Amino acid sequence: MRRIIVHGVLMAGAALVLAGCGFADSHSPVPEFMRLKAAEPPPPETPPDIKQLMHEKLDSVFLATAYPRDVRVSPSHHDLHGPGWTACVQAELTSATGQPLGLQTYRVTISGGVITDRRRAEADDTCTAETFEPI
Repeated sequence: MRRIIVHGVLMAGAALVLAGCGFADSHSPVPEFMRLKAAEPPPPETPPDIKQLMHEKLDSVFLATAYPRDVRVSPSHHDLHGPGWTACVQAELTSATGQPLGLQTYRVTISGGVITDRRRAEADDTCTAETFEPI
């Protein structure tokens, strides 16, 4: 009787081990033919028409009360940190008190044809080396 119980436990353990092989991911320490294939990265998006996007969605970068003038954009570049695109945008702005702020530069992130983030350009951004065109 004891032999039957031990044999049953060993069979159940072997079944669990074999069942686990069916769920081995691409980094599991099992033979290559038993692993799941690694997921393919999504294809990169097509470059956005940054001039058209800024023309239509200027309010997503600048406040209307800043009265952006002489708006210019750089070419879009593939974002190194994600699947989207980045570009630099410049404009002459006015403060809330009506005082001119001068030329301000922002870095925008575009994903799926939508501006998902904007922030002031910093020294480590490449905006100073970009060529700008008016929209």
